[in-house]
Amino acid sequence: MTAYKGFVSHIVYRNEENSYTVFELTLTGSDNGNRAGSDSGTRTGTGQAGSAEQPDTSELGDVMTCVGYPVSISEGESCVVEGEYTTHPVYGEQLRVRSYRMIAPENAQAMYRYLAAGSIKRIGPAMAARIIKMFGDDTLRVMEEEPEKLARVKGISLNIAREIGAQMEDKKDLRDAMIFLQKYGIGSAHASRIWQTYGMCLYEIMKTNPYRLAEDIRGIGFATADEIARRIGIRADSEYRIRSGLLYNLFMASGEGHSFLPRDILLKRTGELLRLPPDEVLLQMENLAIEGRLKIRWRGEDRSEAEVYLTGVYRREQEIARMLLDLDARLRGSSKDKAALRKMEDRISALEKEEKITLDPLQRKAVLEAASNAVLLISGGPGTGKTTTINTIIRFFKGEKLEVVLAAPTGRAARRMSEATGYPAMTIHRLLGVRSPEDSDPGEGGFPDAGREYSAGGSAGEKQGGFSYFERGKDNPIKADVVIIDEMSMVDMNLFHALLMAVPAGARLVMVGDVNQLPSVGPGCVLQDLIESGSFHTIMLRHIFRQASESDIVMNAHRILEGTSLPMDNKSRDFFFLERDQVPVIYKHTVQLIRQMLPGYVGCRPEDIQVLTPMRRGNLGVARLNEVLQSVLNPPAAGKREHEDHDTVFREGDKVMQTRNNYSIEWEIRGNFGMPVEQGTGIFNGDFGRIMEIDPGRKVMTVCFDDARMVEYQFSDLEDLDLAYAITVHKSQGSEYPAVILPLLSGPSGLFNRNLLYTAVTRARKCVVMLGSRGAVDRMIANTQRTHRYTGLRERILEMGDGKDGGFS
Repeated sequence: MTAYKGFVSHIVYRNEENSYTVFELTLTGSDNGNRAGSDSGTRTGTGQAGSAEQPDTSELGDVMTCVGYPVSISEGESCVVEGEYTTHPVYGEQLRVRSYRMIAPENAQAMYRYLAAGSIKRIGPAMAARIIKMFGDDTLRVMEEEPEKLARVKGISLNIAREIGAQMEDKKDLRDAMIFLQKYGIGSAHASRIWQTYGMCLYEIMKTNPYRLAEDIRGIGFATADEIARRIGIRADSEYRIRSGLLYNLFMASGEGHSFLPRDILLKRTGELLRLPPDEVLLQMENLAIEGRLKIRWRGEDRSEAEVYLTGVYRREQEIARMLLDLDARLRGSSKDKAALRKMEDRISALEKEEKITLDPLQRKAVLEAASNAVLLISGGPGTGKTTTINTIIRFFKGEKLEVVLAAPTGRAARRMSEATGYPAMTIHRLLGVRSPEDSDPGEGGFPDAGREYSAGGSAGEKQGGFSYFERGKDNPIKADVVIIDEMSMVDMNLFHALLMAVPAGARLVMVGDVNQLPSVGPGCVLQDLIESGSFHTIMLRHIFRQASESDIVMNAHRILEGTSLPMDNKSRDFFFLERDQVPVIYKHTVQLIRQMLPGYVGCRPEDIQVLTPMRRGNLGVARLNEVLQSVLNPPAAGKREHEDHDTVFREGDKVMQTRNNYSIEWEIRGNFGMPVEQGTGIFNGDFGRIMEIDPGRKVMTVCFDDARMVEYQFSDLEDLDLAYAITVHKSQGSEYPAVILPLLSGPSGLFNRNLLYTAVTRARKCVVMLGSRGAVDRMIANTQRTHRYTGLRERILEMGDGKDGGFS
């Protein structure tokens, strides 16, 4: 990064909520403002200013447009900025500011610019000229140290002089705070948030408990706070450090899908993180519980076991349980009389004739339950008629003149739902209405305490840190009588909470999914917990229909669930196994399948074929497979630009995937001549795209996502983008591909299990090809150990349904 010294000549735009600012910087100095030295803002000279009404401009240089997050900024203010040049498609060349440091005006001329710009109330250009004429280069010292002297200037009373002195003191406090924070390696964006949060209290907080930064300031994690604490000299066994370590471990556990951690596991993890004995950690855990920042739920008659929650997470489980039970209670039993049931059955029979279908008893029961109850769960594997059941439910409610909305967790799942039903479907995020960056700034990083909402693992609830992600909620519910959600196994606790907040009172909620799929990427096992609670009407579809039974993909998926060995004689038309025991051979045949064999066989493009793998690391992990596949499917070529970031080479034409929800990133759909015809915000975990252009001059990478959404990524914002020639099975949830290739040799038992293999196989629509070891496949089928998640939603539902309080301390 390059540093530039100058003064703020014009503020183009300022967002007071998050400090985002576009401003013009006029460079100063004998070198025409090119690179700033190590000036710390000292003042020189005591001469007079001369004719301040006609400022000397001989020291001024170029004017730069800058964008960044200065905590406070005023026109006329002298500063040093550090950053990198980018080129905006509309506004041209800009300096993206990474560090902003105010400096004191160096002479009378700089002081005149500062005062004349109106940075100090009651002082305008004419008054600034009179002040500078009287005090010259000593003006800044007088205003900060002896403001009463300003009363000598015509038009300034003693009271006004004191008021000006108070303003100067505030400005000095801010400047000193920024310099203080920068000594500890804290950049301007984080420094801005620290100042806005703590004000002058930041010195005491930094001195006694810098770990509060990780709890209160988004973007600052435990490791950063721990390093700051080490520099300051905080003891390793400080109570603040232990408390922060406990909260951090619970936050990280949410990224693994957990709602809580058993007390002993939390003590062990925190002790290892901090290198302290568990006894010292236990004391602070109990103190956090007393303060209400943790919830400890005791289990067993002897209270020997305990579950430890972040309080916000525990509350979320409670709220989900309460909202579901309240929703269900409003319609429970409302249509149970014989006449009403007979009328419903007649309507279903009429629909069967109209659609020329025959529902099996469970499908028919599912439609009846949907009509009779506010909350319904439907689960079933491939080929068991979930789509037919959804279609009949939709047509039933449409016949009743009710408003029905359809949604799914991902864009691909929503498109599949729309294609299967013939009705428009959207993502849950779009249904809830993602707020624009101007309306909210959810931020990332840090970890929440009891007073803040909970978000982790790339998924979000309705709020975090006081910022609302979604337009829809209790005060602005979804406009629907029936809400049908597909692929419920993918929905995590936070997104489900946001959805329930927006479901209107009296509406029906139908949730459809496959409980045998892998659980959501985010925290919780929502679908499984709801079913296991036994508190809501649930239909488990089991009958495999004749047409589906002709597919070996469907039949082998059910064989996997039953623990039966798969036929591997390659007599199938859609399920193949190629035994290969060498990694290079697997690479070679994977490429041949993608480029030559499968596209014609299944009628798709090579880029539509997806390689799935259980792992991220290893020779057959995502990272290595993407390197290999990129090198042959999209090799370097003259005129094909590329850019390297986080050890990944991105190249024009590459297939990529978003790996974390980004609620604020802007997208547009372009029409003729590249003109935008639709604009919005939000790209989400699992969205696929293709790199259309890499512009090194502008430092921008343009990606076209599904639904033709075009996004421009700054080079500095690529950490959430990965190559997607190969992806993990977890990331494939909710998606369906014409053909799937599964390279399987060996791997950890936690990943090589029946649940994961079943999920991978069911991602294919027309063809599955396994390459690798027959023994590896058999071991996966035999391994019934699912990755365990610590969740309590089932218990919350049962407690509230029984009127119990759960016995919390």
